[in-house]
Amino acid sequence: MYRPNFHFTPKKGWMNDPNGMFFSNGYYHLFYQHYPDGNTWGPMHWGHAISKDLIKWEEQPIALYPDKDKYIFSGSAVVDTHNTSGLGTGNTAPIVAIYTLHDMAKEKAGKIDVEQQDIAFSNDNGFTWQKFEEGNPVVKNPGIRDFRDPKVSWDETHKQWIMALAAQDRIHFYKSANLKNWEFASEFGKNIGAHGGVWECPDFFEIKVEGTKETKWVLIVNLNPGGPNGGSGVQYFVGDFDGKTFTMDQSFAERVNNEKAVWADYGKDNYAGVTWNNVPTSDGRRLFIGWMSNWEYAQQVPTTTWRSSTTIPRELKLVKKEGNYNLVSMPVRELNNYVAETISAKSLNGKGNLTLVKDGFNDLTKSIINLDLKKLKQCDYTFTLSNLDGESLSFGLNNKENFLFIDRSKAGKVDFSDKFASTISKAFLEGSQKSAAFKIILDKTSIEIFYNNGEKVMTEIFFLNKPFSALSISSKEKMEINNFKIQELNFSKSH
Repeated sequence: MYRPNFHFTPKKGWMNDPNGMFFSNGYYHLFYQHYPDGNTWGPMHWGHAISKDLIKWEEQPIALYPDKDKYIFSGSAVVDTHNTSGLGTGNTAPIVAIYTLHDMAKEKAGKIDVEQQDIAFSNDNGFTWQKFEEGNPVVKNPGIRDFRDPKVSWDETHKQWIMALAAQDRIHFYKSANLKNWEFASEFGKNIGAHGGVWECPDFFEIKVEGTKETKWVLIVNLNPGGPNGGSGVQYFVGDFDGKTFTMDQSFAERVNNEKAVWADYGKDNYAGVTWNNVPTSDGRRLFIGWMSNWEYAQQVPTTTWRSSTTIPRELKLVKKEGNYNLVSMPVRELNNYVAETISAKSLNGKGNLTLVKDGFNDLTKSIINLDLKKLKQCDYTFTLSNLDGESLSFGLNNKENFLFIDRSKAGKVDFSDKFASTISKAFLEGSQKSAAFKIILDKTSIEIFYNNGEKVMTEIFFLNKPFSALSISSKEKMEINNFKIQELNFSKSH
């Protein structure tokens, strides 16, 4: 009943962090933390799914199994094009997965060195895997309890493999020529940014600044708890990397100082987000996906056969505006290939309560809604999604106190956790807005809001008894709505 229409979910069992994503031979590969034998966290495997277009996923056999007491935690995978590792045996470039091996026996014994970095490799484009038994671990534990989630990528500028690794309250950088021997390079992050919980699941990549020849390095760091609205969250830093050391850009450092942390998503349900390796350079895109849940209640949500889904894959861009860098994200363009029907009303005016979608509209459980608000006043603009059972979700813009918000307290089942809907989620904006553009992606159990071309993003899940069938907007002042359109998606036809 709650299985999404187009966000990836495993057929059965538990899922959390996305892992090891790469593109090869026409397929996007997605691996993920998976416990196939239960719907809560358990002995961790790497589940596996593939897609030709990032939207329709086909689940594959499990890629990596744990050994007794040795769980396969999060990590990444790279296409070793030049066989630097020597693990390739044929004409196909080997795929090398780098992951955290977590020793439960050591954990139970209260030891510190419970986590190390191991590798596995594939010589058939990532469909079957072999653990590198004789050479593991490739990074030993240096005496740090939380020492995990290696994100490895090829650093083209300095011609080396680099690894960003979460080490409790900071990131450790390592470098390598062959993926097997790693040298510690530097660390970053002590007392910088948000530290409400342990740092986890980093990502690190060079990216072009939109519309320029300039490049910067972006470091993504997930943490739990300590997110912008409680529980899990994705923060990021922008700076430069000399092949050894990451240095935050000065203007970005000031921003981190002022805002305490800069977030990639301000909703409660985007965690452990990382990006794909080996996306064709002709494409030039930096593609991201997150786990659409939050550790505060992930194991209590009211699904039974399976638990958790992923966010819609997103394209990340680095935008520079008035000297400040901002990582923006928008849904991947492939989603547009599934638009079946578009209903549009060029412009709507009025005050009080305006109906945008009447009850009985075909299907709000797979749709994209776009609209612009113009000539904004300093007041509230509240959108309400509702159904005939009286369930509703409200979101919008408080233009007096300058924040976006989502309130899911009346959106179906909320009593499975006191953390789920006890507060209204907020994303603060710089000053009063003169106009506002919203892109909203709706599935059966989720809303993803992209504000002003992805300058601010909010992702949240909900569990309704009946699907939403109407949408309205209300304000005390006159509203001017332009470019309103609703696109219904159809996933049954092949592409």
